[in-house]
Amino acid sequence: MFADILDFVKGIFAPIGEAVGPFLEKIQVVEQIKEVDAAGLFTNPWFLVPFVALVGYMLYKLAWRDLIILSLLMGVWYFTGTEYMQTLVVGDQLNIQRILPVLFGGAGVLGFIIYLLFVRSD
Repeated sequence: MFADILDFVKGIFAPIGEAVGPFLEKIQVVEQIKEVDAAGLFTNPWFLVPFVALVGYMLYKLAWRDLIILSLLMGVWYFTGTEYMQTLVVGDQLNIQRILPVLFGGAGVLGFIIYLLFVRSD
C-alpha cells in the first residue's frame, strides 16, 4: 500500500521535476547556495542596506513575530554551514547518530514557526 502511494506521488511530481530540473541545473542553484560567502554577504551594501532597512522597519512596527522568524531562519542558514553539518554524511553513508539531533531540532524550529504563524496570529 505504501509503495502504491509513493508511486502515485512520484507520478504527480515527475513532470514537474522533468520541467524544472534542467532549468535548475542550467542556472546552478545548488552550487550558488554552497558557495555563499556569509562574511562577504554581510559586508556587501547591496544586501546590507535592504536587510537593515527590513529589520529597522520590523522594529518600528514592533513585528516581534516576524523578527523571531527571521532570526530563526538566519540561525538555520548559519547552522547548515557549520562543521557539524559537514560530518553528517561519511563517505556515502548517513551517520544516524549525528542526524537525529538535527532532525529533532529542525522539527522543533518548524513547530515553533508554525506556532508563531497560526496559533499566536495577531
